[in-house]
Amino acid sequence: METKPVVESKQAEEVIRAIPTQVVCTAFSDLILVVVTQYGKMGTLVSMTPHIVSTDVGKPTLTTRVLLGSDEPLVHVFAKNLVTFVSQESGNKPVLLALALKDKSIEGVKALKELIRRCQVW
Repeated sequence: METKPVVESKQAEEVIRAIPTQVVCTAFSDLILVVVTQYGKMGTLVSMTPHIVSTDVGKPTLTTRVLLGSDEPLVHVFAKNLVTFVSQESGNKPVLLALALKDKSIEGVKALKELIRRCQVW
């Protein structure tokens, strides 16, 4: 009988816009950790927490908070664009995103989302 590991993790590597990029996704019981790096290190840590408003019938809103690194508006924009779908598809679990990017283009973000999707553990 095969037992499921306590922590499930997947990783992928791809060259995106001529930059080697690594993604690691790890599912813990209470949150999803997503590491996206083009530097080979974790970089800025961003916490994304879903908040469900009882009067709103739509999707929950996500609050982003930089835990470590530079707290710039662009970091919050990247975090929401890259991993909102991760929280939604995992049943509105919080997401911890480690982000270290050289390429900050829209095309790069779209390719990163697909690379994250390939590492689905939620």
